[in-house]
Order: sequence, then structure tokens, then C-alpha cells
Amino acid sequence: MGRVALVTGATQGLGFALVESLAARLGSEDTVYLTGRDAARIAAAQASLAPGRARVRAELLDVAREQAVAATASRLLDRHGSLDIVISNAYSRVLPQDRPDQVIGNYTETNNLGTTRVLRAFAPALGDRGTLLVVASTLGTLHYLAPVLHERFDELETLEAVDASVRSWREAVQDGSALIDGCPAFLNIPSKIAQVGAVRALARQRRRSDLERGILLASVCPGMIDTGASRPWFEMSHAQTPAQAAGPLVDLVLRGSLDPSLYGELIRFGQVLPWKP
Repeated sequence: MGRVALVTGATQGLGFALVESLAARLGSEDTVYLTGRDAARIAAAQASLAPGRARVRAELLDVAREQAVAATASRLLDRHGSLDIVISNAYSRVLPQDRPDQVIGNYTETNNLGTTRVLRAFAPALGDRGTLLVVASTLGTLHYLAPVLHERFDELETLEAVDASVRSWREAVQDGSALIDGCPAFLNIPSKIAQVGAVRALARQRRRSDLERGILLASVCPGMIDTGASRPWFEMSHAQTPAQAAGPLVDLVLRGSLDPSLYGELIRFGQVLPWKP
């Protein structure tokens, strides 16, 4: 049986580049699933891929819908028995002109609750030596959050606790109390911290068995990438292309052996970023 990889949010940007890189570097017996929430965009993305060795299959997957995530995981398990590579990359962008209280509902449903849905559904589907990566950011550390708020995301024991914290933050943004409490106005900061916190919570539960089986569960920071999501916020003169950013992530996925020090951590270019200041 060949290896099976799945990338969420793969119709453009980093997700598309990850599919293209995986297809090029895996073998002819392997399968890469290119997923997204819009059938037409999935088909267009699949058609525009550069030729690779692995087979690329299109799969409709909206991580904002719990049943869709669970059904996709079940379907792929029935089809393949297990998965080898899962990269959670789906992202709902926010623009500088957006009102946070108006956009945070869909934003957290995809970026945060979508992340925990993928973790719940696909972590149990990993085979031996498998990898599950959550694409986060350098902003996903407690360094960027006021100390008084650290306990909201630090050392949470379960994904349910992470979801509860995200929902509490979302409600505070919607009712206007978040800024008073000291939350950053830039939604990306608490969101990325919650994503990394989710990985840390699940890793705490699975560490022993995963390390015994050679499984890597981690969050990753790909560095600054020149995409439509980043351009409105950041200066792009030194940014990577999506293809450049995909390289180190695929290197990590196709590692020769598992470095236990990376397990459950936020990784940037092969190095662990400290969770706490």
C-alpha cells in the first residue's frame, strides 16, 4: 500500500504548494488529497498542478462543518485503512478593513474550531510513522499575549477546553469586551495561540503512544509568505513564495526519523519556538 497524504485548504497559496510538493516528492504508488470547501475551485486547482509522481485526488472538505470532517476521515479510513500525512492548513482570512465583531464567527469556525475538528478526526487515523501538522505562525506563542491572559490558553488539558476558550474569546470580541480585557485587536494573534494550544493539548494525551509508533504531531510556522492573506497586513519584500515555504514543511513530513524534542511543539525551519516568554 502506498502512502496517503491530505492537505486542507489546498486550492491556493501554501496549501496548493504543499500538495504540489508532496506529489512531486512522493512515489507513484502514493496518493495526495487536495481538499477545499468549493468544488469548482478544487477542480481548477487540481487541473493547474504541475505534473508529479504521486496521484492527486480532489476531495470536498469544509472544516467549518463538523459532520463533513468526520465523514471525510471515515471515508478515507474505509478506503485506505490509515493515513500517513495530514496537514491542517485551512484558513479564513481577515482584512484590515473588517470589523472584528462581524467576522470573528466564521473566522474562528474555520481557523480554530476547524483545527480541533481535524485533530479529533484525523489524529486517530494516523498510521505508524505518520505526521499531523497544524499550520500556525510565529504569532502562536504566549509572548504575543498579555501575561494576564496566558491562563486562557496555557496548558489546557483537552481539545474541549481549547474550544471553550476560543468560544469565550469570540463572545468577548462580539460584545466588545475583548479589548478591555487586554486581548490584541489583531485577531490572528489569539487565533494562532489557540491553534498551537490545541496541538499541545492533544500532544499531552497522545505523547507516549505516538512516540512509540514514530508519529509526529506538531504545529508549524512556515515563515512570511507572499499571499493574498498576508499582503494587506505585512511588507512583502522579503517574503517567501508559497513553493519556497512548502519545502521545509515537506522536509519535516518526509523526515528519516522522529526527533522526540519536536513532538507537540511549534516548529519553524526545523527549530522549536518557545511557547512561553
